[in-house]
Parts: sequence; structure tokens; C-alpha cells
Amino acid sequence: MVGPSLSDDEMRLASSRLRIGFVLLVGVSAGLIAVTADATLPQVGLAFAGGTVLGIALMVFLSYWGREFTNVNRRR
Repeated sequence: MVGPSLSDDEMRLASSRLRIGFVLLVGVSAGLIAVTADATLPQVGLAFAGGTVLGIALMVFLSYWGREFTNVNRRR
């Protein structure tokens, strides 16, 4: 059998980078939508901030859901 290709530390680092990337993707997406709607610079900033908060909320939800899903599958 072949073992995992990443150590635990590398796995945590990759996971945290993926989470940060997801949050930033949602925030930048909200900012770009504001730009395409001809928003002013403060409005674009607010859209980016709101999108980032939404991205954090989504990540918290997905992390919670993922832990529950993993725990259910490990009980078998």
C-alpha cells in the first residue's frame, strides 16, 4: 500500500489555503458584480466586504457540515 503523499502539517496548510482562497473568491466575485453594475468605489468596497463576510459564513457552514458528514461515515 502507498501512504499519503502529504504530511499532516502540509495537509493543514493546503486546507487553510483552500479555505482562504474560497473566501476571497466569493468576496472578489461580489466586488466584480458591483463593478459591472457601475457602482461607485465605496459601493464596490462594501460589496467586497459583504461578499467576504458571506464567504466566511459559507466556509463555517461547509466546515461544520463536512465534519458531521465525516463523523457519520466513520461510525460504520
